[in-house]
Amino acid sequence: MKILGIDPGTQVMGWGVIETDGDNVSAVGYGAIKVPDKLQPAGKLNLLYTELLKIIRKYQPDNIAVEQPFVARNVHSAFVVGRAQAVALLAAAGKKIPSFEYTPAQVKQRVSNYGASGKEQIQQMVKLMLGMKEIPQPYDAADALAIALCHAQESHLNDLISRT
Repeated sequence: MKILGIDPGTQVMGWGVIETDGDNVSAVGYGAIKVPDKLQPAGKLNLLYTELLKIIRKYQPDNIAVEQPFVARNVHSAFVVGRAQAVALLAAAGKKIPSFEYTPAQVKQRVSNYGASGKEQIQQMVKLMLGMKEIPQPYDAADALAIALCHAQESHLNDLISRT
């Protein structure tokens, strides 16, 4: 199964594609879509959508996993990230690819076995789990790979449960 993980953002949207066949998992590609500051909000969203469609065409994922915005003190920031999340979900729906959403705590729990792990710990686990020599850059891409890994583990667990 090929999974596209997306770390939504309207300035930088991280993406990462992994492939898994149960126990084996590998990174297929990763990167970040960087949006120019000068664009208006609608232009930023359009650019994200267009670039995501290119990534989907190139990698042909079976599933798309998207991180939900974290709402703490800055509701405005969560609202803006929610727009980028909606773009990712729209791109998946338009290509009829099943999409799944995970909270930051779920991603941390699945990747590091601790729901309050720091960013650096998650990035180190991504590196280890995918057998990489270095942490994927930019950090948004490493986060996207973590989201894809979260979905892979969640899917594997659901498969095991459904067989019993």
